[in-house]
Amino acid sequence: MIIDYEILKFAWWALVGVLLIGFAITDGMDMGVGTLLPFLGKSDNERRIIINTVGPHWDGNQVWFITAGGAIFAAWPAVYAAAFSGFYLAMLLVLFALFFRPVGFDYRSKIENQGWRNAWDWGLFAGGFIPSLIFGVAFGNLLQGVPFHLDEFLRVTYDAKFLWALLPLLNPFAILAGLVSVAMLAGHGSTWLQMRADEVVAVRARQVGFYAGVATAVLFALAGLWIWAGNFNWFVIVSQPAYDAMPNPLAKEVAREAGALFNIYGNYPIAMLAPAIGILCPLLMALMSKAGKAGFAFLFSALGMTGIIATAGLSMFPFIMPSTTDPRSSLTVWDATSSHLTLTVMFWTAVIFVPIVLAYTIWCYWRMWGRVTMDEIEARSHSAY
Repeated sequence: MIIDYEILKFAWWALVGVLLIGFAITDGMDMGVGTLLPFLGKSDNERRIIINTVGPHWDGNQVWFITAGGAIFAAWPAVYAAAFSGFYLAMLLVLFALFFRPVGFDYRSKIENQGWRNAWDWGLFAGGFIPSLIFGVAFGNLLQGVPFHLDEFLRVTYDAKFLWALLPLLNPFAILAGLVSVAMLAGHGSTWLQMRADEVVAVRARQVGFYAGVATAVLFALAGLWIWAGNFNWFVIVSQPAYDAMPNPLAKEVAREAGALFNIYGNYPIAMLAPAIGILCPLLMALMSKAGKAGFAFLFSALGMTGIIATAGLSMFPFIMPSTTDPRSSLTVWDATSSHLTLTVMFWTAVIFVPIVLAYTIWCYWRMWGRVTMDEIEARSHSAY
């Protein structure tokens, strides 16, 4: 079956969004647990309980991250090249922080020394907190635009010094977006601990879930108000080739207009559901945490993250990586994609395998379900963390 090129371009925009949401719900949960580890675990046993709630499946959740990165590389090669070169130092920082997770999980309990174990606990904290912050900061910068341009050969050149790759990323709005990400993922990790951890840890996680849910909703709303009050000069396509034309970012004309980030909500009012869910569901997650309804807290947390990520994607559409120094070089859903054949092959591969991976993930969770206690850990000491 041959699918129109235009439809495939849009479909891959949606599929990459689904993969990012899947990554946030699964691996984001692990990062949230790591962020909370030194604070919710008051003793070595409690920290072992926290680690064992995610230890058996964290590497499986990491697959969503790898798959999302691979999908961007294959579906949007121009975006992959521009983003990973411009955010190079930030991506390296994320990568080095993630190194702490496999090593920390495997080696923390090898030696019964408190100093050794405390050091790895803070390493696991870094492996959760730093990626959570950097991912949010990256999205905050994409919402403001990135200083790059394309030459006649479509080669990317950044119009800033090398240190732009890390230091100027930490501007006030980007930091606010980073805090939204940290609160969102920490709250999600707390809902997992409410369901899986021993009762003592679960009680503390409920308190964190309440405050994290409120903080997520407030910070997300504040970011929206910041954009609205600041009249962000967002990007608008004035003219471009047909949607099904061969990709060429320099073939379009782009202008900037104050408040254009909100255009989609005026043109398609149903899109308002995304920010509404992004504010309402974290608040419901907070209430469910307070009430001790861990399953509903986890559900509303996942829905809240879906709403927040969807809000960013819908607000930017059709732009993926806008350029502040040469708006014409901005990369969009229509002109940053791979060939028709590549998108077709990848589409049918995703249709077949993404449901299989999702079903396997759910089965793994179902198979190991139950509260983690020290008795249960000691009973399987050969594989416990």
